[in-house]
Amino acid sequence: MADTLASLAKATGRSKSFLAIDALRDYLAREAWQIAEIQRAIEEADAGDFATDEEVEATFRKWGADAR
Repeated sequence: MADTLASLAKATGRSKSFLAIDALRDYLAREAWQIAEIQRAIEEADAGDFATDEEVEATFRKWGADAR
């Protein structure tokens, strides 16, 4: 990992610290988004907010798959 970071720093003209912080920032934002989405989905499920059978079948048909 250290070699890859050094190579990327050299190739991009950025410091290793900049690249590491940038990668960490992206990772944290992605993880925070994912956790928020999971929590939202749990709240919807707890409220009984599920797709109907017809909605699920329509989505499968849209993508050319059989829901059964």
